[in-house]
Order: sequence, then structure tokens, then C-alpha cells
Amino acid sequence: MKVSGFTFIRNAVKYGYPIVEAVKSILPLCDEIYIAVGKSDDNTLELIKNIDPVKIKVVETVWDDSLREGGRVLAVETDKAFQSIPSDYDWAFYIQGDEVIHEKYIPTVKEAMLKWKDDDNVDGLLFKYLHFYGSYYVGSSERWYPNEIRVIKNNKKIFSYRDAQGFRKNDNEKLNVKPIEAYIYHYGWVKEPKVQSTKIENFHKLYKDNKQTETKVQEPNDFDYTGIDSLALFQGNHPQVMRELIERKNWTFNYDLSQNKVTLKSRFKRLVKWLTGIEIGYKNYKIV
Repeated sequence: MKVSGFTFIRNAVKYGYPIVEAVKSILPLCDEIYIAVGKSDDNTLELIKNIDPVKIKVVETVWDDSLREGGRVLAVETDKAFQSIPSDYDWAFYIQGDEVIHEKYIPTVKEAMLKWKDDDNVDGLLFKYLHFYGSYYVGSSERWYPNEIRVIKNNKKIFSYRDAQGFRKNDNEKLNVKPIEAYIYHYGWVKEPKVQSTKIENFHKLYKDNKQTETKVQEPNDFDYTGIDSLALFQGNHPQVMRELIERKNWTFNYDLSQNKVTLKSRFKRLVKWLTGIEIGYKNYKIV
């Protein structure tokens, strides 16, 4: 079984993306990792090349910032990396620049890859998610997506969908996936406040309507982490590759866990899930 990784990145240093940690987290599973590195204003290209000179395959790109319909440029860059993977690979592990997989899940992922490698009815593997926020609290409301596809078959009829959160195939068909007991740790909302503010302002420029879709920036130079509905304490341990970065945290955000700003709609979804085990909401995949 041959496994490749793939991702895309631009201005990782400028906007505080833990791309090195993201890539290192999937290295144990991958024979090679193809990374589309967009022309940057910092030393992102050098950073990527130094991760692993043998396994890392750099695809230098220039982003078309005019592709702003739904953040389309992000999917285009994802596809550049995926299309670079040679045809003799069986699986492709997609990791975004602010995502990390814990080393304890590596055996689970590998086992699933081996189990469904030759099953043509399975297009990918569906992961669970932990979304970290502020100073490593965990998002606990229904605003955070609970699952997403992060391993796909090396089928070039598969393509990145919308703004690169998920995948489709052929004529816009949803992928057939197998859920696995493994989590992706998402660190996109854990940065020094000024860096977070800058990153969000830049991110929304990639969308045609330029609307802020998750949390409003209150100050232009200092992100306000208090505008959140519900958080919980993280009870586990972080991936090994993230621990040095976490120890260097130089800001403070304390959250009153008794606060609860969850909407009635979210409360209803939570109740249905508790009673039936069914998650209400949009799903960009078909479980088989």
C-alpha cells in the first residue's frame, strides 16, 4: 500500500499557520507529501522545504486571487497538490495548514486504509473533529463542523469542493465514505490575538462578498476571543508535534465555562443528537 499526503499553503509565517506541525503529523503514514506552496510574502517556501527534504515534494504556485466566488481559489490550490500525486499511490491524506492528527490515531487510520484499499465502493475516510479556540479550549456548540473527509482514494475524478473543506467526484457527486474513530485537531482559532486578527481579515478577502462568516473582528489590531457561544475544557493531551508551539503561547484568554450563548436552534440539534444519535445538518458525504 502506497500513501501520499497533500496540502496547500501561502504566507504561513505571516498568518501563524502551524503548517510544519500539520505536515509532520501525517509523515508517519505517508511515503511522500505534495505541498502546493503559493508565492508568499515571507519564508514559507524555505520552511516547507526544510521539513523533510526526502518526503516533501514542493509544487510552487501563484494564487489567482480573482477566484473569490465562495473562496474558490482554496479548492484550486488543493487540486494542484492532489493532481501532482503519481498514479501508483493508493490513498491520499489531506491535511490543512491549521490541522493536526494525534499520533495515537495513526494505527487506526492505517488499519482503515488497508481494510478498504481495494473496495471500489469506498472513496474516502471520514474523521471526527476537535476545534480549539482561544487558549486551547474546545468549541462545544453546533456551530463547529463535527466531521470531514481527510483521506481519499487516489482517484483523479475526485476534486476539492467549494472552499476546500471537503471533496466531490465526477459530476458533483458526494463521496462514499467510511467513518473512523480518529480525530483531526483543528487549531485555526488559536493564535496570538494580533496575528489572528490579521489572518481573519486576509482570509475573508478570498471571498466575493467579503463577509466574516464565523466570528466578527472587534478591533483591527487585536482579535476579541470573547465573542463565542460555548466552550469546554480540553481533557486530553495535544499531539506531540504541537506541544512545543503550545508551550510558547504568549497571550491569555480565560473563559467562564458557565456562560452559555447557544441558540435555540443549536439546543434543538443537540437534543435530537442526544435522543437519537442523529446529527442534523448539511453533510458533504455519503456514509456507506
